[in-house]
Amino acid sequence: MYSISQIASIIHATVLQQQDDAPIEHLLLDSRKLLFPSTSLFFALGGPRRSGGSFVEELYSKGVRNFVVDGSTTSDIIKKYTGANFLQVANVLTALQQLAAEHRQQFSLPVIGITGSNGKTIIKEWLYQLLHQDYTIVRSPKSYNSQIGVPLSVWQINQQHTLGIFEAGISMPGEMKRLETIIAPSIGIFTNIGEAHSEGFENVRQKAAEKALLFVNTSLVIYCKDDVLVDEALLQLHAGNNNTLFTWGNSEEATLHISSIQVQPYNTVIKADYQQRKLSISIPFTNDAAIKNAITCWCMLLHLQINDEIISERMLQLKPVEMRLELKQGINNCSVINDSYSADITSLSIALDFLQQQQQHSKRTVIISDILQSGKSSEALYKDIAGILQQKNINRLIGIGTEISKWQDAFSGIADKIFFKSTDEFVKHFPALHFHNETILLKGARIFEFEEIGHLLEEKTHQTVLEINLNAITHNLKAYQQLLQPGVKLMAMVKAFSYGSGSFEIANLLQFHKIDYLAVAYADEGVELRRAGISLPIMVMNAEEATFDMLVQHNLEPELYSFGILNAFEEYLLQSGISNYPVHIKLDTGMHRLGFESTDITALCKKLTASAAFKIQSVFSHLAASDSPAHDAFTSQQAKAFTHACELLEQCIAYPFIKHIANTSAIHRHKDLQFDMVRLGIGLYGVDGNENMQQQLKNVSTLKTTIAQIKKVAAGESVGYNRSSVAQHDSLIATVRIGYADGYPRNLSNGKGSMWVNNQLAPVTGNVCMDMTMLDVTGLDVQEGDEVIVFGEQLPVVQMAKWSGTIAYEILTGISQRVKRVYFEE
Repeated sequence: MYSISQIASIIHATVLQQQDDAPIEHLLLDSRKLLFPSTSLFFALGGPRRSGGSFVEELYSKGVRNFVVDGSTTSDIIKKYTGANFLQVANVLTALQQLAAEHRQQFSLPVIGITGSNGKTIIKEWLYQLLHQDYTIVRSPKSYNSQIGVPLSVWQINQQHTLGIFEAGISMPGEMKRLETIIAPSIGIFTNIGEAHSEGFENVRQKAAEKALLFVNTSLVIYCKDDVLVDEALLQLHAGNNNTLFTWGNSEEATLHISSIQVQPYNTVIKADYQQRKLSISIPFTNDAAIKNAITCWCMLLHLQINDEIISERMLQLKPVEMRLELKQGINNCSVINDSYSADITSLSIALDFLQQQQQHSKRTVIISDILQSGKSSEALYKDIAGILQQKNINRLIGIGTEISKWQDAFSGIADKIFFKSTDEFVKHFPALHFHNETILLKGARIFEFEEIGHLLEEKTHQTVLEINLNAITHNLKAYQQLLQPGVKLMAMVKAFSYGSGSFEIANLLQFHKIDYLAVAYADEGVELRRAGISLPIMVMNAEEATFDMLVQHNLEPELYSFGILNAFEEYLLQSGISNYPVHIKLDTGMHRLGFESTDITALCKKLTASAAFKIQSVFSHLAASDSPAHDAFTSQQAKAFTHACELLEQCIAYPFIKHIANTSAIHRHKDLQFDMVRLGIGLYGVDGNENMQQQLKNVSTLKTTIAQIKKVAAGESVGYNRSSVAQHDSLIATVRIGYADGYPRNLSNGKGSMWVNNQLAPVTGNVCMDMTMLDVTGLDVQEGDEVIVFGEQLPVVQMAKWSGTIAYEILTGISQRVKRVYFEE
């Protein structure tokens, strides 16, 4: 621990207020991830929409008493927070990095620093698998490799650790110099260099040279000599600091000369020459990226002088690295979060944050194994874990392992708990544990083989799945938020099952990120969100008289678009003795779908003035063609009509209301029409008609299936119903597990559509069936069971929509509910 006065000295802070010399153990950057209030120091980092200081009041109410703030937090502001310590600095991020760098200097352990375009996290985790028997290792959680993630990673180092492994990623020149000071690596690994994340650099050569700065003070760097730009950057660095370059590759000049790579059905044999010795390893992977990553790890083990036989044994036992948290539908109406990525106290906190986002069940269960190599005594470790679980309001704990069982008394604050010595013992008692209507987090070290528990808990469905990347949704949300004028609110459209992505799962995420409003099409969609624990205001766009009871019972706010629906809802409210009920007034300014016409405004004003039943939350309209430059004049005409109608309504409504007309495209094409709030729809899900905006978004949805069977079809033979496709030559036909009942359009039959198979497009052949589709995979290296991408990063849903003669909206919302949704965070 550091005292607050020590930290003030390290980060060169001005002490605005100090009540005591509090000990600090935890660094906090996100108010939603608070675990240990009394020993946390909050760094008030600002964002594009909110200053970091705006979170002080919330955290103070939760028991945090130590803050690092910038000049925007004045002495007048902090006076009301008696009992708190405030340190003021010029730049909060710089202060965070200074503190982490000072902490790193307190330890002399060897540290491996890893950078490169791809493979950093895989190599880090594989090195952990390969070396954890020889070292007590501290490493970056997940992919914590940014200007913020690296300081948090390094802060984990304590006296018990004997090896550190940290990632470093950059997006512009100047960043690596700061990360090098924090990590201070003694050994380096440069994985490769590619085009990804090159926006901030002049070219890839400059990016390679910048990344190489991580190794200015290392004694050794490991890299592939065949990567020309990496080799060039490190040779230039070597000329200045004379560090050792441990290279591998096809060149005989490489330190580890790769003589052959033999890819077999289920493994790869790699042979090499090293220091006049013939060496060989086998790895349980066959793809090119895994082979390269494994060779890099092999180099590290050779440098550390691990015995050749031990290296061969451990390489053969390498396990895949799951780099994401997955949320799946479970048995008995449960939700299952499977995190088999790693088992340590930091990744547990990350997983619990994800669990806390899920509001669909009031009951939360954690199944956790022993945590290995924490660097803490078992007593201190499990006491900390118990505190974290209680802070996150966990209802039930299931502990698996001899150590956690031994320290079960530490969990006295959790009433519902049970412990098992092994996974096998848990499995034997599984039927008696009665999992029902709860969200379950699985968090286990690999040796406990929690995969078996996952199979027991996850609902069995067919192999076609729609994967939803929650990180991408968050990224897209922020991309649009950064375009908003100060004070402009945001309403997210989650109608139609969130454009096919899922209802409460997406709403949970949006609520976690504190957006202002949600909008659904029908009342039953809003009811489902309320039952899943969503407390945000929800506007219902198509209110019906039959659903008035549901609206009021679940505090849903209807859109009123005609005198008929307005009068009916007013009568219902008066009969129920309800006044000032929140509603939204829809105006028709040219869309000609729903809404009051301009000729209705005078009568509408009289009606609203005379009625005490309503509280007007917002007045809004819908732009018909905000994405089209050809119709900008019409958009301006709509905006003018909307503004005029709002002015008339403001004269008769004695209080302010929210005005909004901008949809996804208008947020960036018509910034002058943002008014008080914008409505974000398809853009949230990664689709925008504007090419420049599209490039800033991330793909959210990936529809995947698998090959059920492969057949050889001779020339002249037909494929599918009605013999609509006849093979022109001997062909290889793969039947995949998706059809029009799953939402794959039937009009993509007979070559009109294609799917992504083994990094190539494979055309549809024959007619799309209800449950199956046939692909022509002639010339492709495929096997039964191989994964097939229907749409995703490689094959955008927009392209599939073009083939089908429709729009991405229709494709996304048409994915059948029988297709399992899998939600993940990377």
